[in-house]
Amino acid sequence: MSDIEKANSAHQNYAKFSAPPPTPIANPGALGLFSFASTTFILSLYNVNARGIAIPNVVVGMACFCGGLAQLLAGMWEFPRGNVFGATAFTSYGAFWMSYATILIPNSGILAAYTGHEDELSQALGIYLITWFMFTFLLMLGALRRNISFVALLFFLCITFVLLAVGAWNTSVNATNAGGGFGILTAMIAYYCGLSELLVKGESWFGLPLGTIKQERVD
Repeated sequence: MSDIEKANSAHQNYAKFSAPPPTPIANPGALGLFSFASTTFILSLYNVNARGIAIPNVVVGMACFCGGLAQLLAGMWEFPRGNVFGATAFTSYGAFWMSYATILIPNSGILAAYTGHEDELSQALGIYLITWFMFTFLLMLGALRRNISFVALLFFLCITFVLLAVGAWNTSVNATNAGGGFGILTAMIAYYCGLSELLVKGESWFGLPLGTIKQERVD
């Protein structure tokens, strides 16, 4: 057997043992995306002062159980499916929503700790938001060869986090409103991606394209 044949045989054996095992777990992508979209949509409407709402605490329930718990579970189910990207994204944003809800829950004592130090609270929230921008940007780099829809989703989410951080740092209503506007756009893209995951070929009348990115062969 030649060296090339030995190398090919070794590669096939490695692929056989390194491939994720078959799993009966259904695709949790739609659950994760819809949960993210719905929670983002509600908070973003509050950020643009829709219907005169300025206090966002009604989103706490959604952030705990829909954007938080449901999305966290979706991330956990992505792990046995072998989808590291989906597992990382859903689990992390589920944790984001639960951590954000904790800030707004009165009994957590987080907001109460800044009583009389509102400017310090704004600076702290800005750091919190810009950290999630950094994470989202890194996640977007990991999505660049996946599809156009996911890249667009993460790109507009990056803009949303930056604007909200600027709004917090500068106590700028305009920046916060702009962040809310981009958040609504982000939620709409997430709904689209979630529906695309839900419309399974052979079980739906139509499908939604995510925008294929040509894969160049890398040796």
